[in-house]
Amino acid sequence: MATCRGWNWSMTERSTMKHPASKSRRGFSLVEMMACVSIIGIVAFLAIPSVTRMRSDSERNLAISRAEALNLAQATLIQVRGRTQAGLDWTGAASNEAKFNLLRPYLSYAENTLSLYMPSGYTVTLPSGITTMQKSTLTGPSGVIPY
Repeated sequence: MATCRGWNWSMTERSTMKHPASKSRRGFSLVEMMACVSIIGIVAFLAIPSVTRMRSDSERNLAISRAEALNLAQATLIQVRGRTQAGLDWTGAASNEAKFNLLRPYLSYAENTLSLYMPSGYTVTLPSGITTMQKSTLTGPSGVIPY
């Protein structure tokens, strides 16, 4: 049995010595981490198309609700100004932006321009006359949207 500076290096004592790193290991193995990453990837693969579809559906619904709000603002304009005066003001407004400026006081939280008011990719064409109460035409990325 050999001794070195007070240490007893016998075979029985040597086999009972533990390495400090092997005490209580904490953490994940590489296989566990790869399994987690794979599961997250599969969930993302399944969820991303649904999220994209929900986003496009919500933009479409927002465009429809804003077009309906413009239609209600037309009715309010007629009620406030009277049919004759509203018709004169409407025909005097040559562009959609000018017509939108007539309707803007009757809209809640309206943007300054019609292009900012509508979601990206959607346009609305206001009717040429207001006295017959026609709906606005809503156009989206896939064409005219009936609402």
